[in-house]
Formats: sequence, structure tokens, C-alpha cells
Amino acid sequence: MTGTILVRGARVPQRDGSLSEPVDLHVARGRIAAITRPDARPAVGQDVLAHDVRTLDAQGRVALPGFVDAHTHAEAAVFEPDVQLAMLRQGITTVVTGQDGVSFAPTDRATYDWASTYFSAVDGAHPAFTGGSVADLLGAYHRTVPVNVAYLAPHGTLRYRILGAAQRPASEEELAAMVGLLEQALDDGACGFSTGLEYVPAAYADERELVALARVAASRGLPHVSHMRGYEDQGVTALRELMRVARASGVATHVSHLHGPADDLLEEVGEARAAGYDLTYDSYPYLRGCSILSMVALPTWLPLADAAATVDALRDPATAARLAEHFASLTDLWPRITFASVPGMEWAEGMTLPDVAARLDRSAPETVVEVLRTTALRASCVFAQPPTNSPKSVRVLAEYEAHLAGSDAIFWGGRPHPRGWGAFARLLDEHVRRGSWSWWDAAEHLSARAARRFGLAGRGDISPGGVADIALVDPGRVRDEATYEAPRTPASGIEDVLVGGVPVLAGGQLTGATPGHGLRPAPAGPATPG
Repeated sequence: MTGTILVRGARVPQRDGSLSEPVDLHVARGRIAAITRPDARPAVGQDVLAHDVRTLDAQGRVALPGFVDAHTHAEAAVFEPDVQLAMLRQGITTVVTGQDGVSFAPTDRATYDWASTYFSAVDGAHPAFTGGSVADLLGAYHRTVPVNVAYLAPHGTLRYRILGAAQRPASEEELAAMVGLLEQALDDGACGFSTGLEYVPAAYADERELVALARVAASRGLPHVSHMRGYEDQGVTALRELMRVARASGVATHVSHLHGPADDLLEEVGEARAAGYDLTYDSYPYLRGCSILSMVALPTWLPLADAAATVDALRDPATAARLAEHFASLTDLWPRITFASVPGMEWAEGMTLPDVAARLDRSAPETVVEVLRTTALRASCVFAQPPTNSPKSVRVLAEYEAHLAGSDAIFWGGRPHPRGWGAFARLLDEHVRRGSWSWWDAAEHLSARAARRFGLAGRGDISPGGVADIALVDPGRVRDEATYEAPRTPASGIEDVLVGGVPVLAGGQLTGATPGHGLRPAPAGPATPG
């Protein structure tokens, strides 16, 4: 597991945008010990390089630092072999989880059960953790999976643990308790904290609550990562809320899966960065999103954080009358929805909402209510984003200096979004093979920036002393093979990957090695208010 490997004849990205001539990467004790001309003996001691050197012939492929997926819902899915293959065939060696403010830790029994229910269609069921601290959760990944897992402390989970499903701002005492939970979660190894402001119960939080929690992260030099309160035509307004929180707290801010009108959004991002705010974002290269149906289709005045209470409300004629007005505002949304995961109605997975409605002989709103009742809110959907997004916007957002890559992968259901199988390969194909990125740019967007943002020391570049998370990329073959009709199709063009110097993908297949572990951020100094 910790032997010496010679990666022979790889080409390494250079800062000027070029690729090196073929070089040899000498890997020992999980790190890159040296980079030499072909077959040269590195100037390191015998205690570093063993005599029994294994050779991996790169054959001129590009050696990139293992990719860091800055936004994924893989905390449970990472134990699944098909998901491991999906990640590694894209060169992903580290995932950042705990996204959108809802996940498995820190939890007591009631909070764990809630998170596992509310986000079951997103995060799935964890096979190796049943509640506890962030340290306990990170420990569940130690040498049990082939990739590394970093974790954000989820605000919605903290809030539910203190307030339950309450649809109101927190009291001073409740807020102090949340602050204490977040302090412990960060001390236990979380690499920041996440908010999901379109999900419940975080949707009920006011800026006072967000600022108090952001100050905790800022004091440790860790970021606030946010699914904002709105996207597309609401994106600028939502960004401004995050900047108010950053101004009051001094926290570094990272926006999850930014999408919408790029000109307007990047004007706002650019002004904030010029004013001194530490602001970044991730995005994925698709025009469709994926989430739980209850967030997409239901208003937050329903008790959405309590699935049983919401199902009861959906049976109430008084609720139906009030919902009619809300549903009337969503007529343009219904044709854009395709069901991804529908427990108990699996026949509907992959079908559009209008097609399912026709099969049930019901209206689109009636079908939504029926699906949510049948699944106890555990349904998810893929949905086409509105015309405020466009291929140009997706491309421009991905090319900006504040961008880093995130798949927003959700791996569950009969017809999941293909982004979990192809986002990183698609970015390489579209922006390097057929776009304006150099291979150095690719390493920045797909690895280095996320490593810096989340304090993942030793990762993000190919250099002596760095952690040997390495993906060998065939420049002429790398592409996304997954589609909406066949989403679980692995990408092509990356067949050999090392994690911590251990081969985890060889010839395009899993080796069975599990060198991954829960990553903790390197110590950082406190941020200062903008």
C-alpha cells in the first residue's frame, strides 16, 4: 500500500500553459518524492525509494493532480463500487460532502433520523455511520474507500438538532447552542460549514443567525458554503445576502452550483472580489439540475421539515385550496420535470411529469401531490433550468477566475442526473480539448482551487513533496459518456489513478484498494471583516 511506484513517461502541466516533455514521477510513502528526466536516478535517499519499484507506464498521458469535487452528495454513496468507478474514471480523488446544509453529522438519534429521511433521495442511507460527531463520521472513511472525503458542517442539521422543525428564527439561547455545535464540528475536522437556504429548516433562518455561525467559521479561516436563497433571476439578490453576511462576519464565501445569467452574476461576483471579499463558486456543465421534489414544488409555509406533518397537510382540503394558488405560478415548471427517484412508484423514474400525469389521469399538481404522499416526500427529480440559463452562461461561469468544479452529484434512484458520472470529464472535453483552458488551467479549476479553498494541504498540483493523488489523462479520449437516458455510464479517457500513491484504478477498473480517509483542513489563520 505504501511502496514505491515509478510513473514513467508522463507529461505535466506547466504554469505557462504548456506540457512538459515526458518525465518520470517517483512516488514513495504516499507522496511525489521526485520528478526526473526519463530513467534518471532521483537525488533522494534509499530510505525513501525502495528497491522493489513498481512501474506504471504513462505512455505520454497527462499527469494531473487528483480532482477535488467541491460539491457532491457522496457521503454514503462513496461506499458503492459503481460510484467509486464513476468518480475515478473522471479522475476524482477527493470529494467535499455535507452540502446544502443537510447531512449525517453532528447528530443525535432524532436528528440523524430526520436528516436520513428528509434528504434520503439526495444523500441516501449511510452504511457505516448511524449518528454521532463529525470526527466519528470522518473516521468511517479511514481506509474503507478508495477516495478521500472532506466534510462541511451542515447548518440545517445543526438547526434541527436545536430547534427541530420550527418555522421561525432562532432565539438567543438556541443560536448560542448552534454556535457551540458548529465550534465542535469544526474542531472535529469539518472544512467549513454549509447552508441550504432553499431547504428547510435553514429557509427559516434570518441573517442574524447566519452571521453568528459565519463568525465561527471566519475565526478558524474556514469558508461558508451556501446553496443560496435563489438562483437564475433571483441569483443577484441571493448573492447580495451572502455578501452582507460576509461583511458582518469576515467569512470567506463559496457559492454552491452557481447558475443563471452569467453577465449579471459575474458583475456581482467581480464587484465583490474587487472590494476585497474572498468569494468563489462551483458550477457543473449542464442545463438541468436535480433535487428533492418537495423543495422544487412545495412552498416553505408547509411544515416540510416534518415529513409526516406535511403528508397529513397534503390530505387536508384547506391546504389544497391554498396550494392551488402556489401551483398556478408553476405551470412553466411542470413540463421541465423528469422523475429521478420515486420509491414505491419506480415505474415513473425517467418519465416526465406530464407523462406520469397522463398515465394517472390527473393534473400535474395532483400528480405532484400524489407522488409526495406515496413516497412520504422521498422523491427526487431532474429539471431543466429556465431560459435565464444558457449554454453560453454555463461556459462563461466555468471560465471565470473564481470558478472551481463541482458535480452536485446525486447517485440514487432509477434515473439519476448523469453529472455524477460525467461532469469532470465533460469539463475537460469542453474546455481543454475543444475550448480555451490549458492543462494548467484544468488542474486549477478541477483540483488546485478547491484544495486551497478547503485547506486540503499537499493536494492540487504535481510537484515534489505533494500528496500522490494522480490521474493520468489521455488528452484525445477524455469525454463524458453518460446521458439522461443512460446516466450510469462511466467516462472515458482516464484509466489509471493513484490515491496517496496507491493504484485505485488500473486499466479502467477498480483495484479494490481503499487508501482513502476523512480529510481535515490544515490550520489557517482567522479571516478579517471586509
